Amino acid sequence: MPPAGTPWPSPRPDSTYLEPEPSHGYELKREYDSMFGGGRALPIGQVYGTLSRLERDGQIQIEGSAPGDGPERKRYVITPAGVARLEEWLGTPEQPEPHLQALLFVKVILALLSDRPVKAYLNAQRKAHLARMRELTALRKSDQLSKALLADYGLFHLDADLRWIELTSARLVQLRKEFAR
Repeated sequence: MPPAGTPWPSPRPDSTYLEPEPSHGYELKREYDSMFGGGRALPIGQVYGTLSRLERDGQIQIEGSAPGDGPERKRYVITPAGVARLEEWLGTPEQPEPHLQALLFVKVILALLSDRPVKAYLNAQRKAHLARMRELTALRKSDQLSKALLADYGLFHLDADLRWIELTSARLVQLRKEFAR
């Protein structure tokens, strides 16, 4: 789960996990964590909050219950309205826009403005990126194609960040002049 206040990259209708059969919240969480968690488990409260909203909006409905370790667990199934919403979401392209307010960029500018060691910060960030790239490279060797593709996605983004770090490091003198007070 991203840190507090950090949104998921894109809103998605969580009802996709309810196909082809009804599922309860813990099953949905387990499946999500397995497919998309990447080491950050989805909080169960978020799962049930989302299920409540989807039910309220008519995108899912309760279809029976199943015994559990505690109380009976409600089993949810996607509705025709939920299927229509899912298909609409899948067919809508994501906005291909750069992250112009990236946190790393903000840190570089603030470090320059406060006359702090920007190069050292960029070097530390480079090391963190390279460490994460090693982790993703190991994941890339997974027997599961889905995990390998997810690792590739992360690696490509980290590679772009590293190229930006190198370019910024090479241009620090110019950038410092631009932000000189």
